[in-house]
Amino acid sequence: MSHEAGLTTGEKLIYMANQIAAFFESMPHEEAVAGVADHINKFWEPRMRRHFFEIVERGGEGLKPLVLEAAAKVKRPKEPA
Repeated sequence: MSHEAGLTTGEKLIYMANQIAAFFESMPHEEAVAGVADHINKFWEPRMRRHFFEIVERGGEGLKPLVLEAAAKVKRPKEPA
C-alpha cells in the first residue's frame, strides 16, 4: 500500500473506508450501505472502529456520504478496560 505512505492513521482509515464505499457504490443504495457496514464490522479490528467513530463524531470530513450513512450500522466497539 505504498500510496498510503506518509498518511496519518486517520487519513488511512478515511482512505480505506472510501475505497470500500467505491466498491459498493454500483449496488442498490440500501445494499451498498449494508455492504460497507458489514465489511467494516467483519474486517476492522475494534481499535480501527473506535478511531473510525472518532472521525465520524468530528463531522466525518473526507468520508464519502455512503460511509457516513453506513456508520449507523457499524458496531461500536467496547471501550478498552
